[in-house]
Amino acid sequence: MSYPISIGIVLFPGVTQLDFTGPYEVFTRFPHINLYLMSESLEPIRSDRGLTFLPDTTFVQGPNLDVLFVPGGPGINAKLEDKDFLQFLKTQGEQASYVTSVCTGALLLAAAGLLEGYRATTHWLFLDLLAMFGVEVVKKRIVIDGNRITGGGVTAGIDFGLAIAAELFGETLAQEIQLQIEYNPQPPFNSGSPDTAPADVLKRVQAASRDMQETRRQIVQRVISGESTGDTSGKLR
Repeated sequence: MSYPISIGIVLFPGVTQLDFTGPYEVFTRFPHINLYLMSESLEPIRSDRGLTFLPDTTFVQGPNLDVLFVPGGPGINAKLEDKDFLQFLKTQGEQASYVTSVCTGALLLAAAGLLEGYRATTHWLFLDLLAMFGVEVVKKRIVIDGNRITGGGVTAGIDFGLAIAAELFGETLAQEIQLQIEYNPQPPFNSGSPDTAPADVLKRVQAASRDMQETRRQIVQRVISGESTGDTSGKLR
């Protein structure tokens, strides 16, 4: 890649803000980059929790990207069946040097056909849905497979950003950024993973998410069966 490196963060209504604001904080400390908040229009984007953000370029007006980055959130449900949105991802991803995601952004990459033949991860609640696309799912916080870099759920975005820093500029810069932002997590509880959370906590979170999981499962099934308008190629698995 030549400098400056173009990094595009793809935004959509209902995005989870920490999925991209964590990486954004890291990205802004990179040298020699152009960083874009990209959306279908320049209208404000409201996150799933109510924060509002302003894109600075549109999909049509934006440049070809060196790094395509897709966050997740409840808003992916609509985008999984949005033909134009998936085509944008596919077009950018096919020429980008790196194709990346955090959380359920991986499902959007998979729906666009960009994770076929790659190992990837996503939020733990939706690993099985990612596998439905034929992706080799890895239950890790960060998965790097060639030029595909995927992160787990929400807070994994900071780890993801630092992994991108190391890939693009080397581990020394990544460590400098980690120190600058004092990324030294010491969570007050050991319940940040389904493997360590108390059984009753895990059960309640799973129960609260059941309807959302089922709705998304039905959407994914439509996409992979070719019944969805989001099937841009007729070959999604």
